[in-house]
Formats: sequence, C-alpha cells, structure tokens
Amino acid sequence: MGVVAMHFLVVEDDFFCRSILVNILNEHGRCDVAVNGSEASLAFASSLEQGTSYDVVFLDIMLPDKDGQTLLKEFRAAEKEHGVRAGMGVPIIMTTALDDRGNILQAFSSQCEGYIVKPVDEDKVAEKLRELRKI
Repeated sequence: MGVVAMHFLVVEDDFFCRSILVNILNEHGRCDVAVNGSEASLAFASSLEQGTSYDVVFLDIMLPDKDGQTLLKEFRAAEKEHGVRAGMGVPIIMTTALDDRGNILQAFSSQCEGYIVKPVDEDKVAEKLRELRKI
C-alpha cells in the first residue's frame, strides 16, 4: 500500500520563508502557494467548493493585504458555511515572527491547530505534522 501524498496551502509573502517551507513540505506532498490574503482566500474557498480541502494550511500572520488572524477566522467561517463542524476543519498552523502571548492566544481562540515561530525549519514542521498525525 502506497503513501498518499498530502496537499498543502502555504500562505507566505516572504520569498525566502516561502521557499524553505515549500521545500520542506514537498517531501510529504504538493503545495499550493498564496503570497497574500486575497490569493489565500481564493485558494481556500476554491478547495471547499471543489470538495478538495487541503490536508494542512500554513498561514503567516503578517501579510500585505489581509493579516493571517483575519484569514483564519474567514477560513473557519467558510468551513461552517459548507457544513464543516467546528474542530473538523482543515488543520491550520500559523507561521510567524510574532512570538507574543496576545497573537498566540488569538490564533488558538480562532481555532488554529499549531503555531510555529520563525525561523521555520524542518524539525518544527515535522513536529507539528506529527502532532496532527499527518506523518
């Protein structure tokens, strides 16, 4: 029996951070990339409409047009509109330079499943994927 490749959405505006994350995740599946909130909203909504939800979303908080905290709430609202029960949606891991208590609490209260403080590395990503039982 073969391993099923996962499908990730990486929402990251910084080229360097995005490249590192995509290179790490490519070992486990394929990645769609969004460089701002508008692209992320479109990608997430499209996956819901097509019934091809992502296995995991990696979401930066500081984006140029819409912050990741707002996107997280929008993603959860969109899932609810599509009949996805709370706690049953796509796992979302925040990836950010913001290591303050306020942002961390806000993210978890908006139903993220993980929080990685940059710099992102293979060990941090693998740990979160193991916690989610994705690897």
